[in-house]
Amino acid sequence: MRFGIERFMQKNIIDLRQEDEETIERLRDTPSSALGSSRHKLKDDDLPRILEVLKEFNIRYFLMIGGNDTMDTIHRVEDRCAKGGYEIVCIGIPKTVDNDLFGTDHAPGFPTAARFTALSVKQGGILARDMQKVDQFVIYQSIGRDAGWLAASSAAAKEKESDAPHLIIIPERPLNKENFLKMVKKCYDDYGFVSIVCGEGIVWEDGTHVSASVIKDKFGNIEFGAMGGTSAAMILHKIITSEFGWRGEFQITESLPMCCADRMTEVDRREAYLVGAQGVKLVVEGKSGVMVTLERKSNHPYLCQTGTVPLKDVAVKRKPMPDGYISDDGFFVTSKFIDYIRPLIGEMPRYVELRAKAVTK
Repeated sequence: MRFGIERFMQKNIIDLRQEDEETIERLRDTPSSALGSSRHKLKDDDLPRILEVLKEFNIRYFLMIGGNDTMDTIHRVEDRCAKGGYEIVCIGIPKTVDNDLFGTDHAPGFPTAARFTALSVKQGGILARDMQKVDQFVIYQSIGRDAGWLAASSAAAKEKESDAPHLIIIPERPLNKENFLKMVKKCYDDYGFVSIVCGEGIVWEDGTHVSASVIKDKFGNIEFGAMGGTSAAMILHKIITSEFGWRGEFQITESLPMCCADRMTEVDRREAYLVGAQGVKLVVEGKSGVMVTLERKSNHPYLCQTGTVPLKDVAVKRKPMPDGYISDDGFFVTSKFIDYIRPLIGEMPRYVELRAKAVTK
């Protein structure tokens, strides 16, 4: 399929056998999604057309790569084929940087995006530390609509208490403005600057989005960042500036973590291939109606193997961060989360800091 189920209905189907061997091999180190993607919300009216194209090309193995909505699509396609008496084997392959797919320890794409986030916040935090007489705070906004996995991953490169990030705000913990400002002031008093990481979909205690965006996409989801015309980071920036009169920056990466091939982790490279290969094996065996999963067996040493979960249990569902991964005050992560994330992102660089010993007469 070229550009997902949306263009499949237009018979936009390519033959990968016509690609040369080197191209296929180098796909493993090429950013983005070579086959293309779409944001088409599958309608019941689409299903007869999909079945028609499947029959026309005699397609009997049907695999789709993606997140929650993709799993819903392939589940519904399988159900429609069964009702129409068309024999087909359907398999879901997990892939989402948000890491909110139900039933799998993590999703391919997440480890690399997590490393991108951790390095960006660490490096941005060093700059903020050294520029604290110019800018007193910095806010980094990560993608992740309903779950804080990526925002939380920013803590993975932290070595000492004063390192960035100081505060992590995630959708799983509604934000209280007064508590937030108290924590900001405490961090400033303790470290001389404040490094804040927030998820794009964070909410206030009344359930409204901090971003104040009201624009929705085809799936009925609130649009964040550029598409929404506003952002949580921008609103938090205004709140801090208004309260303390400080100068600061906010950074919104949008889709950059989705295509950062230069920061690809070896675990991610290996497991993305692994789940794809396992998907092919399952369809050949006639196993249908499942998504391939990653099941972690050990952290030290890191050991993960494939499994399966029924598509009906994954479709449209979201996997939030477990309570045990979130600090009691809701503004950081626990050691359990650090144990979870570190094997995925690989060894992090270590940077030096001047002792800054004053000259004496």
